[in-house]
Amino acid sequence: MAKSDYAASGVDIDAGNRAVELMKEAVQSTYGSEVLAGIGAFGGLYDAGVLQSLKAPVLVASTDGVGTKVKLAARAGRYRSIGHDIVNHCIDDILVQGARPLFFLDYFATSHLDPEICAEVVTGISEACREAGCALLGGETAEMPGVYMPGEFDLAGTIVGVLERDRILPRTDLHPGDVVVGLASSGPHTNGYSLIRRIFENVSIEAINPELGRSLVDALLVPHRSYLPVLKAALDLPGSPIKALAHLTGGGFVENIPRVLPGNVDVVIHTNAWTVPALFRLIQVQGEIAPEEMYQVFNMGIGMVAIVDKKEVDALRKAIPEEIFIVGELVEGQRKVILK
Repeated sequence: MAKSDYAASGVDIDAGNRAVELMKEAVQSTYGSEVLAGIGAFGGLYDAGVLQSLKAPVLVASTDGVGTKVKLAARAGRYRSIGHDIVNHCIDDILVQGARPLFFLDYFATSHLDPEICAEVVTGISEACREAGCALLGGETAEMPGVYMPGEFDLAGTIVGVLERDRILPRTDLHPGDVVVGLASSGPHTNGYSLIRRIFENVSIEAINPELGRSLVDALLVPHRSYLPVLKAALDLPGSPIKALAHLTGGGFVENIPRVLPGNVDVVIHTNAWTVPALFRLIQVQGEIAPEEMYQVFNMGIGMVAIVDKKEVDALRKAIPEEIFIVGELVEGQRKVILK
């Protein structure tokens, strides 16, 4: 088939090549000496010799997407922040098991490839990878007319990390009386955006919102936060006080915390233990959403929770360089969440 015929079918090879050139420098800025082959290779090569410093290394892998936050980014014409979103979301997903990131792979799929948009997204991915000491080892840019509607795109990523076998979380010593400590989120992160877009469908997202002190789009496109920088020191402590971590993503408090609990406990969450940010209050009022659903869809200002022995709270507070919130405790039960 002639090149012009392929382009006529909706796939532009030249656009793909231009996107690679635009993102090449950003991607290569994430490489350390452990990357043996990256962009341009059929598969990324990573020197596994770096694992030899560990006694019993365990690899942890996770794949996720940004969801319909991509549509809000497209509506606003802002693309770099969602690159941070996908990396940081994946970092947090393996962090809850105690792992540190090694390398990341991205997947960008669209109806018609715009090299500048693609490069902007991947630049955001590269920036987040550099901040985490994680190599952007490879990825795929797919142009699929007929599969995606014109102007539509999707973003997904896969992360691989590592930890010592004897440091895997959650630990087995969780019991009634342990407390739940919350760390602040930066916003809705990457969850609930289908509902958010419906609620604000006919609202100007660029206008300054008095309740937020900034535009709605500025508040909604704040990148998903990575908790690696603030939790690393606490996790690295000999006899770390952290028994378990839960990343409050899709499913909010109600569905995520039980994933790390043993079968004989419930978790009681005191919803007055922190100030819910104005953005979530605005979403609830504007959408007329029941409080119970808010805590099942959104993080409500708490993006990560740690479970610790009550006597270890002060040790955890000293190891974390920001304010933490005692948001609940474990009680006897059956892996349920009780909101109070």
